[in-house]
Formats: sequence, C-alpha cells, structure tokens
Amino acid sequence: MQTQVADKPIIAYQLHGNCYLNITNRCTLRCAFCPKFNKIWEVQGYSLRTRHEPSAGEILAAVGDPAPYKEIVFCGLGEPTLRLAVLLQVAEQLKAQGARIRVNTDGLASLVYGRDIPPELKGKVDALSISLNAHDEITYSRHCRPLKAGAYQSLMGFIKSASRQIPDVTVTAINGLEGVDMALSRQLAEQLGAKFRQRELDEVG
Repeated sequence: MQTQVADKPIIAYQLHGNCYLNITNRCTLRCAFCPKFNKIWEVQGYSLRTRHEPSAGEILAAVGDPAPYKEIVFCGLGEPTLRLAVLLQVAEQLKAQGARIRVNTDGLASLVYGRDIPPELKGKVDALSISLNAHDEITYSRHCRPLKAGAYQSLMGFIKSASRQIPDVTVTAINGLEGVDMALSRQLAEQLGAKFRQRELDEVG
C-alpha cells in the first residue's frame, strides 16, 4: 500500500478495511454531483487526480500483499472499465493471491465496447457496485449527463447481464438528488436481479 504524500496522486488507498484502486480519471459520464466536476479531487484526504494512467505492474506494486484487505475495489474518480484489459489483468492476478475483487462502475462498459462485458468479468470479479443513480431515463440524463446516446438503456442491460454472471451485484442510487425516487430505484434494481443500496448526496468514500 502506498503512503499518502501531500499533493501526490496515488494509485492505491485504504478505506473501511479495503484497498481502493484509482486507475483512471476518465469517465463515460459527466455527473453534475461528481466532486471532480466541482474541481475537488480529494476523497477522505487522498488526492486522486492522476497525471498518468498506471500500468498493471504499477497497480500491483501499489497494492502489495492483498491479504490484509477485506476487498480490493476498483474505484477512484473515474470509470475503471475504461481500462478493461488492465482491470482484468490486475483482478486475475490479485484473485489468484486470494483477494476478493469488487468493481464500482457506471455500468456503461457494454455501450463503450459494443459487446456484452459482464461475461468477461465472470471468474475475475466477485462483486459489482453499479451506479443507477435514478429511476428513469429523464432524471438519469439530467444528473449524469452521459457522453453516449442510449446510456440508460445500456445500463439496464448491463445490470441484467451482470446479475446472471457475477455472484454479488448491488445497484446504488443517491438520496438527495432532485427528483430521484428511492423506492422506485430499489424496485427497478430488484426487477433487474440486483440488490439495492441507498447512497447519500455529498458523501464520498
């Protein structure tokens, strides 16, 4: 695990007994509520703005021995599946060392790559946390501002596919976003075969 150095972006950081991996700042969404779009790059005291995207070797070196951690979680201030090949390589190696692997994602990887991605995660990823963020397409588009057309419908398909491929799939929505209905979001998640977790606006990390 890297030691936090003031003003130095890091690859791996520790929270809640987990090791979190910050492998890109790029994203497929431009969420109005995301800290980085408000020029805030710190999460729980960790600077997550990256000057370059780390290689698989750099990521593994930053983690070190995964044994002390409950989970290794791909989650920074970017969308980790935009570096899918590196993510899968690192996940496979860490899982071979006994680590439990979780990916926090916006669920748009299948839209980005033009194919069904959850089957490629099977066997390498133990859990997914997927940001639904809203119970309908209009509300989702207003808050998440996707860069690609068809994002919300692709997200629905990703959740459904993931629920068939990955042992532990949780969908999240943010309480406090204007117009977002938590009850309907939970109902939608369950219809798609996933668990549901409510997050709170402005609580990051």
